[in-house]
Amino acid sequence: MNAPDTLPRQGHRLLQLGIALLLFSSFEGFAIPYLAAPRLGLSVHTLSALQGVLLLALGLVWSRLNLGVAMSRIAFWLLIYSALAILAAYVMASLWGAGNETMPLAAGAAHAPFRNTRSKASPIRPRRPASSLSRSFYGACVSQAPRAFAPMGQSGP
Repeated sequence: MNAPDTLPRQGHRLLQLGIALLLFSSFEGFAIPYLAAPRLGLSVHTLSALQGVLLLALGLVWSRLNLGVAMSRIAFWLLIYSALAILAAYVMASLWGAGNETMPLAAGAAHAPFRNTRSKASPIRPRRPASSLSRSFYGACVSQAPRAFAPMGQSGP
């Protein structure tokens, strides 16, 4: 695949994946009452619709990005992985009926300990370092905000 085709083709794939996630969300909504953890099923329904809309929006603007071939491939595959990995974790939890120990959103579901340890051991479930990393990034951005939004000629407080 050469450089001029890469971004438009990837944008088209993102649009297709966005439509697929919206269709999945539509059909999954009918299965919510029959899942082992219906509250997590509702979360799957909402999350897949949100990610579908996100992928549709990114698919529309993807061809306008100023990325090289290697960087566009990395960004494309990481975007797809990030969208589908967390959705897969929530789908498995709702099908298995993960309990309160794993996801407090399960609203009182108590199930076998194997399911809870299996969900906890999933490599796609975020842990504390990512949270602290995002907080430190946010703190760095907030500390720079007064200078970034100061009127011309002033450096801020």
